[in-house]
Amino acid sequence: MTSRHHPAANLASPGKARVLAALILTALVLSALKISVSRALPAVQAIYVSPQGDDHNPGTADRPVRTLQHARNVARVLKTRAGGGVTVYLAGGLYRLAEPLTLSPADSGAPGRSVIYAALPGEHPVVSGGVRITGWKLVDPAKHLWAAPAPADLTNTRQLYVNGVRALRTRGRPPVKLTQTKTGYVADSDLMSHWKNPADIEFVYTGGNGLWSEHSNGLGAWTEPRCPVAGIHGTTITMTQPCWDNSTRRVRLPPGSAFKRTANLVGPAHVGKSPEYVENAFELLGTPGQWYFDRPNHTIYYVPRHGEDLGTADVEAPVLENLVIAHGTAQDPIHDITFDGIQFSYATWLAPSGPGGFSEIQANYTVTGPRGYAVQGLCSLAPGGQCPYGAWTKAPGNLSFQYDRHIDFIKDAFVHLGAAGLDLGDGSQKDIVRGCVFTDISGNGLELGGVDQPVAPAAGMTREDEVVDNHIYEVADEYHGGVGVDVGYARRCVIAHNQLDHLPYTGISIGWGGWPDKIHQAGVANDSAENLVADNLIFDHMLVLADGGGIYTQGLTGPSLAEGERVTGNVIHDQLGSGHAIYTDNGSCSITITGNALFHDNFDDWGSRHHDYYDGARGKLYDPLDVEGNYWEQGDGDSSAKNVTVRNNVIITATAQIPASIRNGAGLEPAYRDILKERFEADAAPEPPMRVAASPVDGAALVTWNPPVLEGSNPVTRYTVTSSAGNPVSLSAAEFARTGYVRAPGLKNGEPVTFTVTSSNASGTSPSSIASPPVTPGARELRKPGAPARIFVHRSKDAASVHFQAPKDNGGSPVTAYILTVNPGGQRVRIEGRETLTLSGKHTMFAVVGGLRPGRPYTFHLSAVNAAGEGPPASVISVDSGVSAAHPTARSPRG
Repeated sequence: MTSRHHPAANLASPGKARVLAALILTALVLSALKISVSRALPAVQAIYVSPQGDDHNPGTADRPVRTLQHARNVARVLKTRAGGGVTVYLAGGLYRLAEPLTLSPADSGAPGRSVIYAALPGEHPVVSGGVRITGWKLVDPAKHLWAAPAPADLTNTRQLYVNGVRALRTRGRPPVKLTQTKTGYVADSDLMSHWKNPADIEFVYTGGNGLWSEHSNGLGAWTEPRCPVAGIHGTTITMTQPCWDNSTRRVRLPPGSAFKRTANLVGPAHVGKSPEYVENAFELLGTPGQWYFDRPNHTIYYVPRHGEDLGTADVEAPVLENLVIAHGTAQDPIHDITFDGIQFSYATWLAPSGPGGFSEIQANYTVTGPRGYAVQGLCSLAPGGQCPYGAWTKAPGNLSFQYDRHIDFIKDAFVHLGAAGLDLGDGSQKDIVRGCVFTDISGNGLELGGVDQPVAPAAGMTREDEVVDNHIYEVADEYHGGVGVDVGYARRCVIAHNQLDHLPYTGISIGWGGWPDKIHQAGVANDSAENLVADNLIFDHMLVLADGGGIYTQGLTGPSLAEGERVTGNVIHDQLGSGHAIYTDNGSCSITITGNALFHDNFDDWGSRHHDYYDGARGKLYDPLDVEGNYWEQGDGDSSAKNVTVRNNVIITATAQIPASIRNGAGLEPAYRDILKERFEADAAPEPPMRVAASPVDGAALVTWNPPVLEGSNPVTRYTVTSSAGNPVSLSAAEFARTGYVRAPGLKNGEPVTFTVTSSNASGTSPSSIASPPVTPGARELRKPGAPARIFVHRSKDAASVHFQAPKDNGGSPVTAYILTVNPGGQRVRIEGRETLTLSGKHTMFAVVGGLRPGRPYTFHLSAVNAAGEGPPASVISVDSGVSAAHPTARSPRG
């Protein structure tokens, strides 16, 4: 297993001798080729940089310079003399930036002769915006709490890393009961008014996902907004502005409107009654792996994990918000620059700590500015609305590019970052990101384009970019509504052969501006056309939030099917949260979905039809979609009507039924699979699970949770649930994946109890999770659940996909499983897992059965199971054509 992560490792393992040897070897090779940077007008221009170099040196192989800024300045001179074609070679080691590396059009190469920033062969340079924290002392033995002075240039940061492992800011349930007011909350005691630095505390609101928890709030199930506290006086908690108004006062459509929605058409008007948890409070310290920055006293506190020695550990705090800034203009774009084999790490993003907080809309776009809730991006839907519609504020990239051409990232690593990893913004054209790793990033992994210019002039358009053969995993670690690859308005871009896994929300999000179809208006006209999303491997996604998918699209993707978005050859499996594997959300128009394999995905495999309101249409037809030749469990029968074609899709009951060409063709191509072995942290246990919730029964409770996004250095193998009364119970990760919950026995009726969960891997066991909200077990009259609602069946010749909704009456206890019986034959299938726990309302889920005989009618009986037992069945008779339903089918797109 390759490791190129850790600054201490990068400095210690090669050492000065290794760096010098590499430089001498390179110098000898160049000398043999008669290539020397010291000669006038050399055939090849080269500059050498080393952490042990000196900016007074000439930048030759044997006398390298030290800083990237100086190397950039030398490159400007050299490339002017030779018309481009300069290579800046970086020796292995840590390059601490005092300021971002800023590139301008003056730093551009020439067509075919790029300016290249490249690692020396076999070396692993790390470009860092962080400072090392030293001088640790034990200050509270009872809590195992250590403290260290913050360096002078560290005024604030939102992240801390110990040996390359992300530490968590302190967090916990609110210690007081909160009642919401127009300006914040009133608490039932003044406890929090005595806490340190109340203006640094944040309230976090996690979108609901159907769990048994009263704390599921947020601004939609796909969001996790957060607002800082402005101050606490007695029992009065005042939240910062404008974050609070932007998160609680989102303007509704004008009075008299036929549609009772917010004008942004995305999610509710406010975050809900109470936060999911409180973050960044000194008083919550005590859990291993958590830290706190006491800014007034310039002191960092940390509780080490098992095995960490702060006397020798490399503790890094990000200081800079940008590592690289490369902005051209429409008239003078920056162009022809390559980054090859470089790791970019340790940058933060401080805006969420400020008055604006993080008032999320979707995919880490936020509402910002005074009265942003009433005007930002609302255009004609609100008085004084700002156009274009949907132009909310994108999270920045720690590497930021705008108005650029032919910028290439080849086998780089974007790791330990606090905003989005890489932002290729407006006017990014013909860029390539290939063979890179994106991981341990607070927000979106990669951002391509934006949403501020739906119809852009040629120079401002985002087009013909390639994101290919990258490994994107464990991103959106802090802002869980983030996605692996986020694409706004773009044209002829390719997102292909990537592996995306272990994500809190969606894998690939592409498209924007489709929401007005909710009020029977056309989505935003835009430049998007001919984008290709192909042969990606996406799994273990939607681990925290809901209402997303493997590949998510909304809005107009092209003027016709022939020129619209193509989604083909992707393999998407094992989605935890509710949503769709391929999600065609509001206004999704002109999308071709062919040859994909979708398996073990929650609820429907693809999104839904949407009425067409584009170009003056009145919604009598659907937005054009072509869904053909996919291998899935959904089983929709063939149809072609109202602009939507669904044809020749195959119901599968096992992955072996997916053609080998699709299975083997998805994900990284062979030349890039070595990046799957790279790791960027010390040997580590997982993070704790999240969102623990419980439902009480007689003498016990049913407990569920969300798996951690950060698994540590090895996969999670086991979970252990412990009640506040003791009584731990364990189950394997495989068993949890099958059932979605565990029964915690041995509890006393009438006594409130909470639950924490730990996760374990081969490297150790995580700290305990945040405790669940309290529940009180007790003897109560339970009934068996009613029959499932709206059961219908899609048949193929030898298999069936049985769809249903939750029973309207759960009998007073959560439904934990469904039993499907197929006659003749008596085949009996138990359906369980996370989706059974979250199924509610109009959402449907499905199960597949195989081994059926063509042309033969079968009766499918489906019953629900709760703590009282198995309820009565709903039944439907089906043959292998069309759809048979006990009730009409229903789809429930995002409201």
